[in-house]
Amino acid sequence: MARIVVALGGNALQANPKDKSAGAQLKTCIETAKPIVDLIEEGHEVIIAHGNGPQVGQLVSTYETAAAVNDQNSIMPFPECGAMSQGYIGYQLQQAIKEEMKQRGINKEIATIITQVVVDENDSAFNNPTKPVGSFFTEEQAKKLMDEQGYIMKEDANRGWRRVVPSPMPKTVVEEPIIKTLVNNGHVVITVGGGGIPVVDKGNGQLQGVPAVIDKDFASEKVAELLDADALIILTAVEQVSINFGKPNQKNISEMTVDEAKRYIKEGHFAPGSMLPKVKAALTFVESKLARKAVITSLEKAKEAIKGIAGTTITV
Repeated sequence: MARIVVALGGNALQANPKDKSAGAQLKTCIETAKPIVDLIEEGHEVIIAHGNGPQVGQLVSTYETAAAVNDQNSIMPFPECGAMSQGYIGYQLQQAIKEEMKQRGINKEIATIITQVVVDENDSAFNNPTKPVGSFFTEEQAKKLMDEQGYIMKEDANRGWRRVVPSPMPKTVVEEPIIKTLVNNGHVVITVGGGGIPVVDKGNGQLQGVPAVIDKDFASEKVAELLDADALIILTAVEQVSINFGKPNQKNISEMTVDEAKRYIKEGHFAPGSMLPKVKAALTFVESKLARKAVITSLEKAKEAIKGIAGTTITV
């Protein structure tokens, strides 16, 4: 039996990017539950993390649109939108996973923890916000939002102007004690949804939410470290990591050492915003303690990947 943190990619929540409805997401969650419960059924302790890019974007856009139509409607702060998306996604995942466990006769409880993640307010990411969120606006609308809301807006590939927020690195997880208590008592936990709600420590225990997005792979790695997990599984749209991706000499990798991964990163094989953060998170976890391993694979291959017969395994 192993303690495993499973980081779900966007395809595990929205199989069809064109259909972002709650009903479509629930159907996808029902399918996502099956490989997760496969791991639980084999006796593993499973902690689940997930992204929230499309969902938090929908929430932000909804509030922005409502405010544009009627100035009596206020725009919801970004940290609160992150919290809403955690609850919404967690609700559907825990419902689907609980039902799948029930069908298999597995008597376990599952809970979603609305999770705050501490970031450094001096993180260099705050000096260069790059993560686009929310709706597209005209230049005139964008300037008004910058004046009235303090947004940082950038022109996005001639499609209009969008708000951008920073993507700082996670330092620690505020709800670590309750997550540990639940996991240690045999419960399934969903945590750091969307990378967690970014907060800064203002001193004397005072936390303040900040408009930012923490990469869910790095947040998942942090949770895996704090829980002393045996393995981190990062699930994505492909079964294995590749070098020379999309080229005639593309090569899929089943095993990769830390040194090999660092060399591939230096050679530019992994795309920023795609495979690069996954490989970097895997490296951080593996290097944090001997005998830990990280696996990058597809949702469908999670069960085989933990046994080392699918996916890409990163070890020291």
